[in-house]
Amino acid sequence: MRHAGTQPPGRGDKHADTRRSRRTPGRRRSSSAAVRQRLNGSGVDWLSDIVSGLSGWPLLVLVGALAFGECAAFVGLILPGETALLIGGALAATGRTNIAALVIVAAVCAVIGDSVGYEIGRRVGMPLRRSRLGRWIGEERWQRAERFIDRHGPAAVMLGRWVGVLRALVPALAGMTRMPYRRFLLYNVIGGVSWATAVILIGYVLGESWKRAESYLGEAGAGIAAAVVLALIVRWLVKRRRRRHHR
Repeated sequence: MRHAGTQPPGRGDKHADTRRSRRTPGRRRSSSAAVRQRLNGSGVDWLSDIVSGLSGWPLLVLVGALAFGECAAFVGLILPGETALLIGGALAATGRTNIAALVIVAAVCAVIGDSVGYEIGRRVGMPLRRSRLGRWIGEERWQRAERFIDRHGPAAVMLGRWVGVLRALVPALAGMTRMPYRRFLLYNVIGGVSWATAVILIGYVLGESWKRAESYLGEAGAGIAAAVVLALIVRWLVKRRRRRHHR
């Protein structure tokens, strides 16, 4: 005798399987985005711990490697080199490394990294985009970078430096679209040198409060970043003058 309101085992199992199959695709999509977000969050914390414990040439090597790998190997999609530059600048303010050496190493590595990214895009761009790594990056990100290049032309190489996702993808797309390398290199040098110098100076001026700058950088445009840098430099100069007057 069957109780009221119950279903035969076979029918109940079918309905349960159907409900599970309907929910699975959405769950997979959301979990993929969540994994990326968790990787980014834990990556920044891990990076902060590692960089903060270094000084001298090991600090220069790590900051340079991250500035290089951000575009050359799409490392910036997981570990932002910008964060390493901010922390490096803050550590330079405490005497853990020379700020001039840090700026030079970061700028040179950033320019070389972009050039390697350009060559990767020129040689294996479309196969890379269709590969597992390209699918993990996501078609929406690729299209966003494409629209950015279409809108700004070669200047996108310089402006893209100030946006995390674009910083990692624009060099490869510039190579895929066969942007003339001389034009690419010009804007690459301008963007790499200005980005490395500005971000390290922000970390240097803010010191231990470098995390405040992360909200302005990353998704900020070049104009906002330049305004932040200018404001911080002016503030630092004013404080320095006041200290001299008090002496």
